[in-house]
Amino acid sequence: QVQLVESGGGSVQTGGSLRLSCAATGRFFSLNAMGWYRQAPSKQRELVARIIADGSAIYGDSMEGRLTISRDKTKNILFLQMDSLRPEDTAAYFCNAEWQATDYGRPLYSWGQGTQVTVSS
Repeated sequence: QVQLVESGGGSVQTGGSLRLSCAATGRFFSLNAMGWYRQAPSKQRELVARIIADGSAIYGDSMEGRLTISRDKTKNILFLQMDSLRPEDTAAYFCNAEWQATDYGRPLYSWGQGTQVTVSS
């Protein structure tokens, strides 16, 4: 029962920046972690960055050093600041959330519909 809505995608030139947002709504006991994944046409979905409850972040190999993931825990909004974008960063970016419906429930996962990022050379 967690819905995720991404925003902030668009078209930029090489070297430009974008800030993606993901708003989590619905009813849940806890939101344990949130992350960003991306998928280019005919490519496998890959991890971009993930942040857990204590604020620790894990970054994928593709964009490490060029992005910062953060979360507003009060509003349950996930952010991804992307800098020095390259054409190979062109992909659909998806928000993911790990959450629990109850105190003792096992972790569940939700996905957003994605937001398109296009980087032109």
